[in-house]
Amino acid sequence: MTRIGQRLANCALAAAVLIGGAATALAQVASISTPPQGSVWNTMASVIAGQARTSAGMRMVVQPYGGNAQMMQSVNEGLAEFSLNDVNDVISAVEGSGEYTAAMPNLRVVARVNPFPVGLYVKESSGLKAVAELKGRSVPSGWDAFPIARSHISAILAAGGLTWDDVRQVPVPELIRGSDDMASGRVDSAFFALGGPKVAEVDASVGGVRFLTIEANDDTLARIRAVRPAFYFSQVTPAPPRVGVHEPMAFVTWDNILVAGAHVSDAQVEALLGVLFDEAEAIGTAYPPLRALDLASAYKAYPGLDYHPGAVAFFAKRGIAQTPVE
Repeated sequence: MTRIGQRLANCALAAAVLIGGAATALAQVASISTPPQGSVWNTMASVIAGQARTSAGMRMVVQPYGGNAQMMQSVNEGLAEFSLNDVNDVISAVEGSGEYTAAMPNLRVVARVNPFPVGLYVKESSGLKAVAELKGRSVPSGWDAFPIARSHISAILAAGGLTWDDVRQVPVPELIRGSDDMASGRVDSAFFALGGPKVAEVDASVGGVRFLTIEANDDTLARIRAVRPAFYFSQVTPAPPRVGVHEPMAFVTWDNILVAGAHVSDAQVEALLGVLFDEAEAIGTAYPPLRALDLASAYKAYPGLDYHPGAVAFFAKRGIAQTPVE
């Protein structure tokens, strides 16, 4: 065989290996672990999985779990391939801190997906407009099936100048039940993410809801970061998908990140990232909060977390440099 012929043969072999790897990635069934149906992460995962099936032929399913600990455990132990979560919670899971009694070393970051504003909301008929006005009123507590909410509500109360001692605590198990209890009048306020389908459902059933305002300044920023290191404030303006936002207002916010297990192949990670950013317009149309998908800001460093090698390779191929830790 001539030298040119040998080079052509080598190229053909390399191409076959790449195509074979991609085909294997597409053939494997991959699951995204989420909270129960009706939650924002479940909705986001359903949209992403649907787009992966449609545009890339990936065999992807959504698997709901009872809460974040189960979601992270499923990925850490190889029972699920991917998950969507608050970056702060993933930091705690990897460390084995907070609600996590054991470290989960097999969790890897795939990408920053979008900012995730959260708040306490009330019935419009309550007349309440600010978190500070919840003093002496009831706030959902406990969260045995969704413990991540404890720290989030602690931060929201702090941004309103309150602590748990300033409010009446009414135990609720998880997100959907918490909103149902607010709608029924059992508790004055409910906790949810902006854009959650459940918020829209409650809004329609009670004649309108409103997210409560907070104070976004240097002092309250220090207070919320004392609760979780990656919290920050974002400004949100009214829009049809943002049910409960009646004027421009600040929200306690974190970054949603896509997580993969260390067992997931590089090819599978790269395939899903290709769907996320090459089909971002279709994904954002299907679920407006995902219009924030942005390749340029998706490779963000976080303290104590490592990126999956497949993600590192993907961003290198796209010419995206990592954004350093703030």
